[in-house]
Amino acid sequence: MEQAGVPRPGASRAGHVRQLGRRLVTIGPHRGAHRVALRAGISVLVPLLLLVAVGRPEWTPYAAFGAFTSLYGRAHRRAERTGMQAMAGLALVVSVTLGVAVSLAPGSRWLVVPAGALLAAWGSLTSDAYAWHPPGPLFLVFGLAVCAMIPAEPVDLVIAPAIAAASAGFSLLVGHLGVLREPGSWERPSLPRPQFRDALDPVGSRAHLIRYVVALSVAGALATALGWVHPYWAMVAAVVVLAGPDLASRLVRGLHRIVGTLLGIGVAAVVLARSPQQGVWAVVVIAALQVLAELFVGRNYALALLFVTPLALLMGQLVAPSPVGPLLGDRLLETVVGSLVAMAVLLLVPDRLPRRRTASTPE
Repeated sequence: MEQAGVPRPGASRAGHVRQLGRRLVTIGPHRGAHRVALRAGISVLVPLLLLVAVGRPEWTPYAAFGAFTSLYGRAHRRAERTGMQAMAGLALVVSVTLGVAVSLAPGSRWLVVPAGALLAAWGSLTSDAYAWHPPGPLFLVFGLAVCAMIPAEPVDLVIAPAIAAASAGFSLLVGHLGVLREPGSWERPSLPRPQFRDALDPVGSRAHLIRYVVALSVAGALATALGWVHPYWAMVAAVVVLAGPDLASRLVRGLHRIVGTLLGIGVAAVVLARSPQQGVWAVVVIAALQVLAELFVGRNYALALLFVTPLALLMGQLVAPSPVGPLLGDRLLETVVGSLVAMAVLLLVPDRLPRRRTASTPE
């Protein structure tokens, strides 16, 4: 007979499973997502249109990652958002530059794996120290990996950061469009002060940095060794899973990434079949998908992936077209592998790492 107040064995586990299921299908509140979405759409649209218009679509990735500056500080006041975006934009420019440098190095296909893993750990620590929102090193790793896969010339070490910086600067201007409507609302930008010591204090923070290095190294090395065309997709999927604030959130993001990508592949198949994959209209579709993604990314990540998936694939097609069928298959396979690797690392690497014993410590 059960004693009153004593839960049945497995009852707590069942409750966690039910809670996990609810979080998978929950859609969060709107919270002004349309404003963030419009800023992001404009920030992506204008630089990409300019580059396509001058016949330089191969430079659009540099501009796109600079434009991702607009995604930071979505819930902050304009002065705080500008400071956060300035620091995040600088980090994005650095990641693009590092990616070009890796592309120029011998063995770049393998070099991107340790470079991305170390950048992920540094980006996670920096994100915590500066309290970035969205948190985590996702866009930094994505920028480095994509730019490392693009054939480059030495002059691109100047061109790429210049384009990324100009795009990031334009994003900052777009973030101030509201001042035109309310001139009295302008405030001096507030640059954040990094708190690196505090970022390393919380329980599990050091272990989480190790998780980034291990998960991205394993996912990237596996995808590269198997000869997959876009090995960085596995690395990016691993980053997404690890970027949550706690274990439950990270596992939910992993499931969201897999389910959302599976559904997003269907949307991408339609978009790539019916929309132009080159030129001005392709850029217009990319900007529209960016707007739609931002409307849902903070509310339900799986829904956002219905638009993120075709967005990422169409941006790749803009630079280097490839057959659609294999492209869709690679995206799904590499996403699943990267997500599962990260979820396994989450469960295998504990938050509390054992302390290293010293010579005076008894056995």
